[in-house]
Amino acid sequence: MTRPLSLLLGSVVFLTTLTAAQAQELNLYSSRHYDTDERLYSDFTAATGITINRIEGNADELIARMQAEGANSPADVFLTVDTVRLARAAEMGLLQPVESDVLEARIPSYLQDDSNQWFAFSQRARILFYDKTDVANPPQTYQDLAKPEYAGQICIRSATNVYTQNFTAALIAHLGVDAVQDWANAVVENFARAPQGGDTDQLRGIASGECDIAMSNTYYFARILRQGDDQITPEQLANIGWVFPNQNDIGAHMNVSGGGVVAHAPNRENAIAFLEYLTSDQAQQYFSAGNDEYPAVPGVGLAPSVAALGIFRPDAIDLSDIAENVGAAVEVLNTAGWE
Repeated sequence: MTRPLSLLLGSVVFLTTLTAAQAQELNLYSSRHYDTDERLYSDFTAATGITINRIEGNADELIARMQAEGANSPADVFLTVDTVRLARAAEMGLLQPVESDVLEARIPSYLQDDSNQWFAFSQRARILFYDKTDVANPPQTYQDLAKPEYAGQICIRSATNVYTQNFTAALIAHLGVDAVQDWANAVVENFARAPQGGDTDQLRGIASGECDIAMSNTYYFARILRQGDDQITPEQLANIGWVFPNQNDIGAHMNVSGGGVVAHAPNRENAIAFLEYLTSDQAQQYFSAGNDEYPAVPGVGLAPSVAALGIFRPDAIDLSDIAENVGAAVEVLNTAGWE
């Protein structure tokens, strides 16, 4: 016996069939650690009556947990904040393909796994920031970071960071391994300090004068614009400029947050309904308003803090192409001595 469940959220109607005997719950394994996501979960429950049981933690730990649990895993949905972990979960057989007209219609094809095992739901541009008082000619492309004129000026994250690996994998997909190896070797020579800390620490490095140029995801900077930072004064913030790189060719690299249905999901229909809900106008607007991200669904409005960064051309590379080059990216970074 079945009954229909309709979710009218934004401009999209989601229809999922749920068995009457099925528990109205969803077990979510998530490495998204943002308090602002609470609204996403509460709104989904209010609209559907489906209770979300959350297990939050480091993405690698959650992947290991699902692997150890095997067919007995209670996990229905796996959410994380990078392509590397999404691809790894799929390669390990921890996710399953999803056929959904809603997901296909709402999420652009380049933001989906080729086998429909995972989908992106929000994006962050990984761009360049610089000290306007010290850098008269800021780099306009990622390749420019290798120029000798920027020696001793660059702060960036470590080679073990997934953002660094994703970005390098995307460059390899565009330029080839040999060109990116030469690039990485030269960038290492331009470091102002050994790679350390998170994206906010790179921005703080510019404010403190430790470096003049840094790479960071946009949402960290947009958050500082919106609510400030206790280690960056308003005057220091005003001196930080930004560049959306490679606007004449490949576009600015985009990191994503995404998820998929777990291989042995006990509440599969609920899991699909949740992923579909994440593509609704309401949820997409909240990714932007609540966490300063770019929506994955085209045409959804931006929060003021995000819109303030300006219009730009994003890199529309297929995420599967990035995933295929992560191993090569790690080798390139290690060979370059990128700590």
